[in-house]
Amino acid sequence: MTSPRLAIAPKARLIGLLAPNSHSGLWWLVAARVVLGLGTCAGYPAAMHMIRAEGERTGLQSPAGVLTALAVTTQTVAVIGPTLGGLLVGAWGWRATFAVNLPLGLASLILGWLFLPRTTGLEPAPDERPHIDWIGVALFAGAMLGLLIFLQDIAIRLLWLLAAAVVAGGVLIWWELREAEPFIDIRVLIGNGPLLLTYLRATLTAIISYTFVYGFTQWLEDGRGLGATAAGLVLLPVFLSGIVVAIAFGRRPEVQWKLAIGSVAQVVAGVLVLLMTGSAPIWFLVIGMIVLGIPQGLNNLAIQNTLYFQADPERIASSSGLLRTFMYLGAIISSVVYGNVYGARATTSGLHVLGWVVIGVSAVFLLITVSDRTLAKIGRAGAAGMANPQAQHGISG
Repeated sequence: MTSPRLAIAPKARLIGLLAPNSHSGLWWLVAARVVLGLGTCAGYPAAMHMIRAEGERTGLQSPAGVLTALAVTTQTVAVIGPTLGGLLVGAWGWRATFAVNLPLGLASLILGWLFLPRTTGLEPAPDERPHIDWIGVALFAGAMLGLLIFLQDIAIRLLWLLAAAVVAGGVLIWWELREAEPFIDIRVLIGNGPLLLTYLRATLTAIISYTFVYGFTQWLEDGRGLGATAAGLVLLPVFLSGIVVAIAFGRRPEVQWKLAIGSVAQVVAGVLVLLMTGSAPIWFLVIGMIVLGIPQGLNNLAIQNTLYFQADPERIASSSGLLRTFMYLGAIISSVVYGNVYGARATTSGLHVLGWVVIGVSAVFLLITVSDRTLAKIGRAGAAGMANPQAQHGISG
């Protein structure tokens, strides 16, 4: 089930590695990213599907240890990337970021082929395989593309793109409500308020995370005057702190206090950003990254555990894929924010604006967390009913 994803990844790296230095090389990189996306979009849902299947087989209500390992490898790797990328670019140039992934991709392909199960027992019968809702995919892509292009360059002349995105979104909802096997099951989302809040928290977390990982990195080079290698090293404490926090608290299935502490840590990180200047000492920047690592470990871990209990077991793969979609949406929003705030150059005043954005987003995150009473039931003894909230809402698959 995971072999297609594992086979696609090395091909994407090879395309990027062979990209020419001319103007056309940019489109080679775009093509590499598209191919890579086809593979990586299946990885997380497939992993959650296997974990859910193993939980059904063993009767384990909350595989917190496995979910912790998955959270560590899938969420904090987003922080490793800029750090490792800065080191590789500084030492051997941008092509090294693609070259290093070729042996890793091939190793993943071989190990997956040897050890991952071909089936899990939760797959539908061969004659009941779900079809691909290509119309839903096209409408979703059109709505997102129009919205993204408009937000990247907000102008009156591009209002038609915003209108097209709204129309495509409306048609998408209309179509998905009538489609037997929709690309996005709007009916389940409408009927499961707690799961919608989980997706919203994932989006807000991604906005903050990517604002730091990319927007803050730009400032380290432009505003603080660090090189690519040094900027990558400054981000390294985020990864280390997130790993330590996730491992220390990952086996505890409760999520509410994790999300609360994580949201407070995000506010503190935003305040620290407001105090940063072009002459800020490295140790102060490192402290800010350590603080940011706390929500990087706690929030992503708690959101993943929450999804495991809130999603219909039969829809765990699609629900997990939708979670990744909302996180990517947060990344897109983040790029729009720091792109418009910085403009041509990442200045310290622009960084302070991003700090206020982080504080505002964190406040919203905290508000929807403390007001969500369903979170208190997750991880508690006797809360098995949370594993299938669709039954509580009267929704059938």
